[in-house]
Amino acid sequence: MKPATIRRVDAWLGQPMCFLLTLARRCASLFQPKRSFDPRPPRKILFIKMTEQGATVLAYAAVARAIELVGRENVYFWVFEENRPILDLMGVVPPENVITVRATGLVRFGFDVLDCLKKIRSLGVDATVDMEFFARASAILAFLTGAARRAGLHRFQAEGPYRGDLLTHRLQWNPYVHTSTAYYVLVEALVHDPAECPMVKVPAPRAHGVVPPPFVPSASEVAEVRAIVERAVGQPVDGPIVILNPNASDMLPLRKWPQERFVEVAKRVLEETPDAFVAFSGAPSERDAADALARAVGSPRAFSLAGATTLRQLLVLYTLADVLVTNDSGPGHFSALTDIDTVVLFGPETPALYGPLGHHASVLYAHLACSPCVNALNHRFSPCRNNVCMQTITAQQVLEKVRAALARRGRRPAASASEPAPQRVSPPN
Repeated sequence: MKPATIRRVDAWLGQPMCFLLTLARRCASLFQPKRSFDPRPPRKILFIKMTEQGATVLAYAAVARAIELVGRENVYFWVFEENRPILDLMGVVPPENVITVRATGLVRFGFDVLDCLKKIRSLGVDATVDMEFFARASAILAFLTGAARRAGLHRFQAEGPYRGDLLTHRLQWNPYVHTSTAYYVLVEALVHDPAECPMVKVPAPRAHGVVPPPFVPSASEVAEVRAIVERAVGQPVDGPIVILNPNASDMLPLRKWPQERFVEVAKRVLEETPDAFVAFSGAPSERDAADALARAVGSPRAFSLAGATTLRQLLVLYTLADVLVTNDSGPGHFSALTDIDTVVLFGPETPALYGPLGHHASVLYAHLACSPCVNALNHRFSPCRNNVCMQTITAQQVLEKVRAALARRGRRPAASASEPAPQRVSPPN
């Protein structure tokens, strides 16, 4: 299902459904006795996050808190089938606790949702965590699970998207905390009195300092991926590897850095480091574009791996490589599971909220007056048709980051002081 379709369904079908279900809920409450809040933890917690695998990495601290409350065997995830791989790779919940929906059409989606709701009710899930920032579908699904505790965002007096009144533990969106902290607080709300308005009146943790356990591939996996790399480049690879990820998800194409600058960075890296290799990565749908960029570099040490690896193999590749340069997208978060040095390019969104986890990541962000132009309150729709925020980031800035990372890893000398200094950057971590 295309992102544009998901947004249209959420807007046109979601709003009336939120209204009708809210009406039904309030009518039913007239005939139900009012009960005091039981502060004991719930028995089973279900996270609802259908899209964006990178968000699962950012939710690591929140999942850890849920496991602390109810045990790993009682934590569940509800996701689109295509977004399941990162959960299996991280191993944060048992594989059998991942509930999936196929997003290949509205009819199939509808039947899958009904099957999933039946399963969730049979499991006795009594708490849900809606990780979507103001998407209506997730609030509706949380309500339909029948869970007694439903944590999620509520607009209160803000002019934000209408989601009805389907949640029991309603939090106000805080645009001043990192997304990993926002996810953590959603879980924490489940053990607090929902009468608090807004929730939760406790100190916010620094959740983005909590890094997931490192991904450790087997020796056979390392050998397999090394063979894929050497087959793609056509020669043994024994020098530093720099990976360039020139694409971003279809959810927000404004995040793309100009393609020709990736080529420029690749050329400069290969010129300055004679034993280095540059790999262009991407999804299978991006193979042709990545192949073209590799050819544009004009070096036998530049090659494309787009569509050549599974997600697990991509993580193995990160353990073999030295530096990853990527637009603000999933790979920038997946890399936090390894020790690869990562440079993430931000523009329409802010690293203050979505900056990568880990101790080996840095960001480049131009700080234009119009940035960030997408957020939870506009459904990540931007009127922008010219992403100057990304175009302002220069190849020289990126190259400086790559040089510094290679120098730290002992791969080459640091850049000389006579070279031009990079323009203004911001690396908030």
